[in-house]
Amino acid sequence: MSNGIVILTLTAFLTAAVIGLIMLAVRLTRRPRNTLIGGTLSPELIEQILHLKTTGQLDQAVFLIRGQTGMSHRAASRLLRRLRPAPA
Repeated sequence: MSNGIVILTLTAFLTAAVIGLIMLAVRLTRRPRNTLIGGTLSPELIEQILHLKTTGQLDQAVFLIRGQTGMSHRAASRLLRRLRPAPA
């Protein structure tokens, strides 16, 4: 009887571990690409985003980033905070 309990416990533990790894893999594949490195933002789009940022239209800038990249709101907000105008 005790061997059966040990086997059942180990099976449940391994099943939970496999499910956790699968969930982690799915989550990692759905992460948006880092647009700061080899990104998907065109110079024109960055110019629009920076214009919105400098005029105080931060929500519109975040929505524009999200619409073009598929990023989450949090990731788009982080990107917006990091974008700086190019030095003249």
